[in-house]
Amino acid sequence: MVENNTAFIKHTSKRLVLITAASLLMAFDLNTFIHAGGLIPGGFTGLTLLIKESALRFGGIDIPFSIILYILNLVPAIISFKYIGKWFSFYSVLMVILSGLLTDWMPAMFIQIIQLHDVLLSAVFGGILNGVATGLCLHAGATSGGTDFIAIFISEKYRKDAWNYIFAGNCVILVLAAYLFELDRALYSIIFQFTTTVVLSRLYRGYQQNTLFIITEKSKEIFNLIRDTTHHGATSFSGIGQYEMAERVMLYSVVSAGDVNSLIAAIKKIDPNAFINVIKTEQVNGRFYQRPKD
Repeated sequence: MVENNTAFIKHTSKRLVLITAASLLMAFDLNTFIHAGGLIPGGFTGLTLLIKESALRFGGIDIPFSIILYILNLVPAIISFKYIGKWFSFYSVLMVILSGLLTDWMPAMFIQIIQLHDVLLSAVFGGILNGVATGLCLHAGATSGGTDFIAIFISEKYRKDAWNYIFAGNCVILVLAAYLFELDRALYSIIFQFTTTVVLSRLYRGYQQNTLFIITEKSKEIFNLIRDTTHHGATSFSGIGQYEMAERVMLYSVVSAGDVNSLIAAIKKIDPNAFINVIKTEQVNGRFYQRPKD
């Protein structure tokens, strides 16, 4: 019982630290690179900035960033709590609350650290910082809210990929930004989003899959390892190793990309002579285990 409580406290502390760091980075990015370049990010953050700036420019009303962000996230957060996972939703909401407050309250001394006058530099380095912040959030088992809530809900409830719809929504936001303000801002915002995507794909691989081809003499032990550690299955094929003309078994399995390195190390402990080929998987159709959100 004591060990379980200690593990829970460590796990919770780690998640809180990651969420806090991600919120600080995201708020700093919004107040520096994004603000300096006049950029419009994707998702509800970009929509929040679009509403805020439109209200100020066309109505003369300065609405706090956090107020708009919280209103937009209210319904998606309720859906997430009900259908996705309570702890996952709690940490995601905490991320939204902290990033909103920090964006509004961040002292000017921190904002003045970045004095960029080149929009391209703002787009590139702002995208890098946004990718790092989002990666930290995902490693904490949460999201930055908004469209992520919607995409995960559709994916888990209806088993459909919603990211194309999210991308289409981001395109609508950029078109509105180009129409209401300047075309240049929308085009530089595309560079910002592309940079974010590239950085995030390097830092977080939880949504990626890899295919493993494992030739081994200990197929049963390795299959049990794959099943017990990743909850994924495997298919075995019998064949002849032409070099030694000996019978071999090849295991075929698709696993989450984040499990690959630890899985290979564990396989090598069971069979140091195992031959393992790892291939990036573009798409998986059929039953594929996904860890439920807590």
